Amino acid sequence: MPYSAPQARSSDTPLVTVTGSTLVLASRATDTPPTHHRKRGRVRPPGPYARLFAVPGARAFTLGNLIARLPMGMFSVSAVLMIAGSRGSYALAGAVTATGLAATALAAPWTARLVDRYGQARTAVPATVIAAAGSLALLLCVRYGAPAWTLFAAYAATATTPNTGGMSRARWAYLHREPTPANAAALHTANSFEQAADELCFMLGPVVAAFLCSALFPEAGTLTGAVLLLSGVLIFAAQRTTEPPVSGRTARSPAPLRDPATTALLAVFLATGAVFGSTEVVTLAYTDARGHGAWGGAVLALQAAGSCAAGLLHGSLIRPARNVHRRLALCTAGMTLMLTLPLLAALSGSLPLLACGLLLAGTATAPTMVTGMTLIQHLTPQDRLNEGMTLSVTALLGGTAAGSAAGGWTVDHAPPSHGYVLPLCAAALALLLATTATTTATATAATTGGRSKT
Repeated sequence: MPYSAPQARSSDTPLVTVTGSTLVLASRATDTPPTHHRKRGRVRPPGPYARLFAVPGARAFTLGNLIARLPMGMFSVSAVLMIAGSRGSYALAGAVTATGLAATALAAPWTARLVDRYGQARTAVPATVIAAAGSLALLLCVRYGAPAWTLFAAYAATATTPNTGGMSRARWAYLHREPTPANAAALHTANSFEQAADELCFMLGPVVAAFLCSALFPEAGTLTGAVLLLSGVLIFAAQRTTEPPVSGRTARSPAPLRDPATTALLAVFLATGAVFGSTEVVTLAYTDARGHGAWGGAVLALQAAGSCAAGLLHGSLIRPARNVHRRLALCTAGMTLMLTLPLLAALSGSLPLLACGLLLAGTATAPTMVTGMTLIQHLTPQDRLNEGMTLSVTALLGGTAAGSAAGGWTVDHAPPSHGYVLPLCAAALALLLATTATTTATATAATTGGRSKT
């Protein structure tokens, strides 16, 4: 009997049949599954964050970075509680932490420059060891009653703490360095995630520090922060496959501060930092004046929570901007508009309304920061990326310090509810600076005869 090769069959074709003198075998491999089986087995495509962390090595360096970043929100609160509890002086505690902030603003760009020149692992680990040693020295000086000047010297040593958030953003930029739409979308998602991580760490850090210092012993917050920082940086630095290459001493690009566009953007960060600093001080003064001082931290945490949620949603729902300058102007406009809500709520005298107002105002913070960091990445040469992003953080810290000082002076000379005019004015200044930068970038693109990528 002749043999015929297997043939595709329909749902009603038997496995074996005879046609005349020919035996026909139907192949199972070509069977078409029923429709309901196809629908049941349909796989939903992965979301933007799933695709982002599918990159080899991304989860490992992100884990180390999050461990190292949490203490950033712990050190200041831990130092204040530890020094004030031991020496009985909030003025001394505030002066020590202010000195550390000033030292960080001066040292951070130099540390970032070393990271760009010699690599993240070779620079970040020894810099972190020095910073952790400074924290432990502060702990010992407080514990054993050393002179007050030793507290300033010890806390100033923590200024070598590397900008772990900037190094993480630099890794994302390196992994998605090719100018393709897919990489642009991935980098947009990565920047949104990093901003949400910043907000989460600065929201949880003070809470963890206050709990450790009050539940265990006054030095527990500083000790835990130093251990977490060193452990996280060691884990982060061990992930060498995702570390950006170094450029060395030769063929270096000009410093970011020499670029007028970068300088204009740093002014926007400075004004945005003033929003953060003034809001924090005014909120604490307002809740204390209303007899709800214990709720001040919780109210501020709501603002950070709103920013964290907005950052995650921004990365998954909003597409990358074609004109990043223009989007920055729109984001600062939204931030200015939303900051009218805390002012109106404070004037009404309602603490729940103020909490809701700050929560909503926080949703405008993350898009502004994500867009600003994206623009920094566009403007800064690859071999200066850590330096450029650290300069933006330094501008934020400087603005935060100025906003805190202005907020403190205002609430001492006017009702605390009126203090919410300060963050509104700072946001309006950021809007003006961002709009000016957008106009300048558009004019530059027109004179060069092409469209700017920013």
